[in-house]
Amino acid sequence: MTKLTDDWPILIVSGQFHAKNDEGFRLRELVQNLKETQHCAVLPSYSYEDAIEIVVSRADLGAIVIDWDICDENCDEKMLPTVLMDKIRECNADIPILLLTERLAIETLPTRVLQNINETLWKIADTIDFLAGRIVVHVEEYIRGVYPEFFGEMVRYSAEYKYAWHTPGHMGGAGFLRSPAGVAMYKFFGENVFRSDLSISVPELGSLLDHSGVVGDAEKNSARVFGADQTYYVLNGTSNVNQVIWRSQLLRDDIAFVDRNCHKSLNYAMVITEAYPLYMIPRRNKRGIIGPCRLSEFSEESIRSKIRDNALIPENLKGKSVKMSALTNSTYDGICYNVINIKKQLQKSVENLHFDEAWYAYARFHPLYKDHFGMADDDLNSDHPPIFCSHSTHKLLTAFSQASMLHIRDGSHVQINPDEFNESYMMHGSTSPQYSMIASLDVATKMMDDNGERMMRDVIMEAIHLRKKVSQIAGEMKKDNSWFFEMWQPRTVAFEDGAKQNFEDVPATFLCDNQYPWVFSAADNWHGFDDIEENYAMLDPIKLTFITPGLNDHGAMADEGIPASIVTNYLIGHGIVCEKTDYYSFLLLNSLGTTKAKQGSLLAALLKFKKAYDSNALLVQTLPDLVKCAPETYRNVGLKDHCLAIHTYYKEHALLDKMQAAFQVIPDPAMKPADAYHEVVRKNVEYVTLAEMKGRTPAVMLVPYPPGIPIMMGGEIMNDKAEPIFDYLMARQDFENSFPGYESDIHGVERVERDGKKYFQTMCIKQK
Repeated sequence: MTKLTDDWPILIVSGQFHAKNDEGFRLRELVQNLKETQHCAVLPSYSYEDAIEIVVSRADLGAIVIDWDICDENCDEKMLPTVLMDKIRECNADIPILLLTERLAIETLPTRVLQNINETLWKIADTIDFLAGRIVVHVEEYIRGVYPEFFGEMVRYSAEYKYAWHTPGHMGGAGFLRSPAGVAMYKFFGENVFRSDLSISVPELGSLLDHSGVVGDAEKNSARVFGADQTYYVLNGTSNVNQVIWRSQLLRDDIAFVDRNCHKSLNYAMVITEAYPLYMIPRRNKRGIIGPCRLSEFSEESIRSKIRDNALIPENLKGKSVKMSALTNSTYDGICYNVINIKKQLQKSVENLHFDEAWYAYARFHPLYKDHFGMADDDLNSDHPPIFCSHSTHKLLTAFSQASMLHIRDGSHVQINPDEFNESYMMHGSTSPQYSMIASLDVATKMMDDNGERMMRDVIMEAIHLRKKVSQIAGEMKKDNSWFFEMWQPRTVAFEDGAKQNFEDVPATFLCDNQYPWVFSAADNWHGFDDIEENYAMLDPIKLTFITPGLNDHGAMADEGIPASIVTNYLIGHGIVCEKTDYYSFLLLNSLGTTKAKQGSLLAALLKFKKAYDSNALLVQTLPDLVKCAPETYRNVGLKDHCLAIHTYYKEHALLDKMQAAFQVIPDPAMKPADAYHEVVRKNVEYVTLAEMKGRTPAVMLVPYPPGIPIMMGGEIMNDKAEPIFDYLMARQDFENSFPGYESDIHGVERVERDGKKYFQTMCIKQK
């Protein structure tokens, strides 16, 4: 399946590599045989302590051979071989551990050791060829188990070097060799990428659309690992997962109950299915961070009230049950719902539950998230409807971009028929799937199945260590009457005897092993959601929201402040790209691919920003790209002065207050989102500038970033009720004209320029 040379080195732990005795001589002979005769890579380690560092940092080892006798009875406890073995098994439950020892030593080996090893090798009695051969047998058997079923079959097929007479047209990469540009691409990606880019004509790999063969086996395995009854691999993103789910369950004029904080793909799902939307309204705190919808939103009484009050839904349809609910879990800022409590409410009045967990596919794999994800096991026997989950496996697990999973759990009394559901899947799936993407989903599943909890514990611990370090630095700066960035997180935690300790003083292991410090409570309102329900929502510690100075927890603006967009622009110049930027906060994700080096670079960059701010360094030094875009405006401006100017503008124009007011409004609907889109198709639309939009009906959704949720849906009217939305958009337009270079993304808004000024316009339905 793969060559042993270099790819899967054998770690040999011994202090005898240079010993001038028989053991040292035979050990050197063994290493030589493994390298020259067996063509294996060998990685030597001279102590158990060094070996632990190697085991923790490398996942590419093929086997570990341990010399049992390199430590005597006076060794330090951390250098004992049993400690090494425990660490190996903590990191990898399957890698072969082979003991080099003497025949007579078997009687003295502790049971704990015998339970962890795969085999003992006699140092003196067996021949070198035999010892090397036994090691290689274990390596080869282990490597075969490393490959999950689909990926393994794809690798085996690619290694057969067959002559292809089917698509894709490059036929294993040969087509690229006809042109210099093709050769450049071939050399960049390597031959394996192209040999594994196969066609649906390859029967050995099964059919993704039929879910047969090894690809079907891979999906069934993913269902087992992620706690679903059915799992489907979707190769064109979680946006398409959402479309498949909705198209499978909803028809025209069905009623849907949708998180206003949902991804735009769910808004488009309402367009495609022609459903009537009802909206859950998320809370916002005074910092502008989007919070959870109130639990009361999910009650039967609240849902029936929303149906009664909806002017669009015909009277003869108001008695219908809600066909589908869709809730974003976790939110963009890492707020995760206790789905057990939500299911108990929604199952009374909703036929299908959908949790959009695009950024949260890992939750099942660590007990910190217990009860807070859609496929939670705890109420398998309760009376719940079918549950659907969308996972962007590519976002925070390890699949290739656009490779996602769709998970289904059957209801207590209603099962999802796979053949019926597959009609929707085939409607959205390609007949030319990318096999490398399928393999990445297969591998992502096996990684989490093999040691997902350990990997997630490492990720959570790393995030907690970073949180503690930022809090520590901020505390030190405050003592010196200075400032630093802070984290949106508990400030104190009840530890052991119940006494409150500062967050940075609480052991990281405690914060990782206990859920309650992260659960929102009204009694400890660090989160800013005054009326939060108990045991209802928690903060995901790997979603890191940094807070910039200028805005306190109660929404009051200080005399000085640092808008977050300036910080994140600075970080981009230092090779650090953030996930989301709000007005006085920015979000980073600590995922499987985050390293301690990245964390160190981040802290160094933030400290450099502080130094540049405190010294009022010129923008030409700190934000050179901004100066290039508007040299007349920014050439001689200092960083601190620039921060103060934008902060003062926000404050004087009440921009944050206007944002808060805008997102508390659900405008009156003139038509369903689907009907508004139909007007686009009919070409019955025209661009209307913001100043002329009062009384008009946008045909498309308007989504400002930040915060990235619809401020208006297509078909809603810009009337008096929507006045706060108009005021906020106008304030954003004026801000962009005052500060060139800060044009933020607003989906649905185009910009036109007249007389040196930019004006917002959007596509509205033509007036009769």
